[in-house]
Amino acid sequence: MAGRIPKQFIDELISRADIVDLIGTRIQLKKAGREYKACCPFHDEKTPSFTVSQSKQFYHCFGCNAHGTALGFIMEYDRLDFVEAVETLAASMNMEVPRESGPAAARKDESLYPLLAAAENFFRERLKEDKPAIAYLKERGLSGETAARFGIGYAADAWDELLKELGGDTQARKRMILAGLVIEKDKSKVYDRFRDRIMFPIRDSRGRCIGFGGRVLDHGEPKYLNSPETPLFHKGSELYGLYEARQLNRELTRLIVVEGYMDVVGLAQHGITNAVATLGTATTAAHLRRLFQATHQIVFCFDGDKAGRAAAWRALENALPQTGGGHQLRFLFLPEGQDPDSMVREQGADAFEAALARAETLSEYLIRHLSEQVDMNELEGKARFAELARPLVRQVPSGAFRELLAREIAELAGAGSRMARQLAEDESRPKRAPQRRRSSGRGDLVRQTVATLLRYPTVAAHAGDTAWLMEMDGEGCRILALLLEDAVKSPNITTAMLLERHRDDEQHAALMKLAASESLVSEEEAIAEFQDALSILSRQSASTRLDTLLDNARRSELSADEKTELTDLLARQQASDVASGHGKQRPGDQET
Repeated sequence: MAGRIPKQFIDELISRADIVDLIGTRIQLKKAGREYKACCPFHDEKTPSFTVSQSKQFYHCFGCNAHGTALGFIMEYDRLDFVEAVETLAASMNMEVPRESGPAAARKDESLYPLLAAAENFFRERLKEDKPAIAYLKERGLSGETAARFGIGYAADAWDELLKELGGDTQARKRMILAGLVIEKDKSKVYDRFRDRIMFPIRDSRGRCIGFGGRVLDHGEPKYLNSPETPLFHKGSELYGLYEARQLNRELTRLIVVEGYMDVVGLAQHGITNAVATLGTATTAAHLRRLFQATHQIVFCFDGDKAGRAAAWRALENALPQTGGGHQLRFLFLPEGQDPDSMVREQGADAFEAALARAETLSEYLIRHLSEQVDMNELEGKARFAELARPLVRQVPSGAFRELLAREIAELAGAGSRMARQLAEDESRPKRAPQRRRSSGRGDLVRQTVATLLRYPTVAAHAGDTAWLMEMDGEGCRILALLLEDAVKSPNITTAMLLERHRDDEQHAALMKLAASESLVSEEEAIAEFQDALSILSRQSASTRLDTLLDNARRSELSADEKTELTDLLARQQASDVASGHGKQRPGDQET
């Protein structure tokens, strides 16, 4: 796109938004003390457990543990990605989303939307005039209503029909090239990219045309031609029909991933309106993220030929890191020679739905695919089966699904629980330093301090000098230092703003959980707890640094500055011991 959205804009967006007003436009909220309550929109319940905090600008469900900021709610409820959620929230407040690459680049991208809309309208009008194209669609069983719903059009068998219509001057032709509508050859000749093709507009989450897929009308090659990569169109992350599926279904309980545009449209013609298609590419991780934002159940529907089976296996491999957490994936293989469009036309929607009900689960397909490559009646074959499964199982996120999958594979291999544990074992686990787990509770103290800061960002004003935090070992101390820095620099910062500033951090999910955890103290009590915790951590930091300097002193490796620092730390340590009634001398004090 035109560039990253500046973090300052995200701050401003979150500070202007009122999460109560936002959520209140989608579900009914009722005042309950200082917060608002409702039945959770993310799971079925009769007693409200979904709370919204106006002070934190944060929501949390005590039933299903859903939680987040205003942007997080839009992403989950409207099933949008982060950028789409930012655009939606900004539009609701009449704010324009800037881009870090500059306003000129943003305007250039924005100018492509009306150009592509004009091209879509031109193709649709052209379809009304072309009898062979209309006859082709009727032969495929499509009604005029379905064609209009998907914006289907026709590109004439001509080299410059669209160019003449929309490329009136040099600048217009340059924009057409940028949008992928025409091709420039040798910087001298420009001609239409799509010729004699049924045209399928590809839409973004807001319904705007961002590119096209063209299906050849006769028997030419390639059978399908897509728009090239453009500032608006990225083939590896777009899904044909997703916008239409969202429009036609109030709730998407399932999405069917098929291989072609006509499969999507043909299924919709027969009332199956929850199908989408990848654009002639393998199912990527980006596709899967978008699919799982829209629904929790995906059925991959592939032709039963060699190419279909290969595409299914690639989809499974890309899906493994995103399994678990309530996500369900199934695989349906149609009889060779059939595709979803032909099957639903020949056998009807009920037969297709029945086939979907018989689709294999991810684990069933994985196990069948691997077992077909070996002889499961032989010991060697079972061993090979387990070895083939090992790297695949380890791609699955840790949790119940990975453990159950490992157990199933171990049982089929004729092995016991030990092999199941080995299959599910995280390869990175042996690399972890075990002594970190015996850190005298510092980790718990850091988490408690981070939680307090997230619940009451104003406590940062009472932190004092915390430069020492960045010197302490541990990811938690780093995060605490960064959060403190943000809160000190922005005294009016909210919980939501802090969380959004660290959305890209690996610890974001953990921060969300801490922010959602219930506080048992008031803000005044939280200030005292916060100061006490920082005092303890400061002493731990000083003690660690003192140990390091003493070790260096024994080896006569201290610089002049370090000697001064050591003297100062020893004096502070002695004063602290005296104040606490302890006079015990630290080992090595005499050596300095």
